[in-house]
Amino acid sequence: MSHVTAADGTRIWYDVLGEGDPLLLLNGQSLDHEMWDGVHTELARRHRVVRMDFRGTGGSDAPLDEPYTFALFVGDALAVLDELGITRTHVYGFSMGGKVAQTFAATAPERLGSLVLGATAPGGRNEVERPRSSTLALRRAGTAAGRDMIAELFYTPAWAAAHPDTVTRVLPRGPLRAQRLHFGASTGYDGWDLLPGIEAPTLVVHGEDDALTPVGNAALLAERIPRARLLVLPGTRHGYLHEAGAKATREVLDFLAEHPLSARD
Repeated sequence: MSHVTAADGTRIWYDVLGEGDPLLLLNGQSLDHEMWDGVHTELARRHRVVRMDFRGTGGSDAPLDEPYTFALFVGDALAVLDELGITRTHVYGFSMGGKVAQTFAATAPERLGSLVLGATAPGGRNEVERPRSSTLALRRAGTAAGRDMIAELFYTPAWAAAHPDTVTRVLPRGPLRAQRLHFGASTGYDGWDLLPGIEAPTLVVHGEDDALTPVGNAALLAERIPRARLLVLPGTRHGYLHEAGAKATREVLDFLAEHPLSARD
């Protein structure tokens, strides 16, 4: 694990595991790299997997004076890639990280191989809104009651009860002010006009029973992004990447194998 300094002086944490075509993982809102624990080791069987912490989370600095934007997050990601000498990479963004991945695809297409968008949405007025109860759960995630609410949004009850450590890893962390800055960046995003211009091969993955980011958003993304492929996993919620981890990761790896970086060099 290491740090790179972004253009504004913010230190960004990252680590690397495995060999093969690079694969950059982008975290959910206010979550750090530990949300990928287990998943990233499977992905690293075929790829050079890069995890990073967005500013305000995990091992990265948390500047609190200015709003966070997805342009800032993409700039931080590019700083990590530059430090590692990676000129092009596959990108897998989960939840808010999927919105950052959309921005990456639109603003740095020359750096992108293929794109995986997990449990995410297009933002703006076209986004299928989550229920108010889900927003309240996000706001209360730091409390004991909020923990149970988040667990229920991510996983079926029996699975959450059997995997308490995984539940802990999907709870927001970092300073409360940074969590609010993440929330503001995510809720203020509107990528609708960016989506038709995404040229990278794209896989959209979603849990069928997701109440945090309703599954209707997956259909919108798949319809709006040219030639995108849609994978809906039945019986799973927002945390499909853990609860349906074996199938989801296999499908992601198979998709990436169809689009090796060397094929477009």
